[in-house]
Amino acid sequence: MLALFLAQRTARMVAVDPGYVWNLCVLSLFAALAGERLLLVVVNWSVLRIHPSWMLGLAMVHHPLLAGTGALVGAGCAAWYVRLQKLPLAATSDALAAPLVLGLAFEQMGALLAGSGYGTDAAAALPWAVTYTSPLTARWSGTPLGIPLHPVQAYAALGFLTLSIFLLVCLAVRRRPGDVAGFCLMGLGVVIYITERWRDPEGRGLVFNGALDGPQLAAVFLLFAGAFVLLERKTAAAPAVSTPSIELREQP
Repeated sequence: MLALFLAQRTARMVAVDPGYVWNLCVLSLFAALAGERLLLVVVNWSVLRIHPSWMLGLAMVHHPLLAGTGALVGAGCAAWYVRLQKLPLAATSDALAAPLVLGLAFEQMGALLAGSGYGTDAAAALPWAVTYTSPLTARWSGTPLGIPLHPVQAYAALGFLTLSIFLLVCLAVRRRPGDVAGFCLMGLGVVIYITERWRDPEGRGLVFNGALDGPQLAAVFLLFAGAFVLLERKTAAAPAVSTPSIELREQP
């Protein structure tokens, strides 16, 4: 809800109708949640058919594949609505950048409370380590019980919150539409790549002989995508250089 209300503020800052931005956020959010839950039901149908009440606990499941599915479905819905209402793509993307990252910060706090997307083993003397005891976290997320873990979800939440504040500052001083969206993509890549170092790699799809996991590979893609957006905007706005012409006149 805070992200939705913030989107109303950022929409006015970029001169986009706040009502359209509100509708876009709500539709994209529900589309993302529906896409994630549908994938969970399909994958776990054999178990849910025997224990239908377990469907109420699907919200605790946190997995990179789910996050990717929700992001793709939500982005597709947002793109459809932008095209339907003929909204300016660059300005609308700028308005959504800070609220989106703020929403991700709260999502990571929810993951911390649910025990999903847990971190690696932490030293027993680490004062901010978390230890899970609920059997539901082990059932749905495979979280180890009784072991101090890095609260990597809190690390990510702090990173996303810092990025959201930075994007708000950039929005107030932006030079051209699309710059804030480019910084958002690059910032997301940096936060995800760094925090994955403390996240347990179980089920996260190791690539390049374990050098990277799936989310880190996606983070590299986000980093290059953000750089491309900034470069494309800079190139498009570069003034054309005219070649001076030489006029020959006949001497009297």
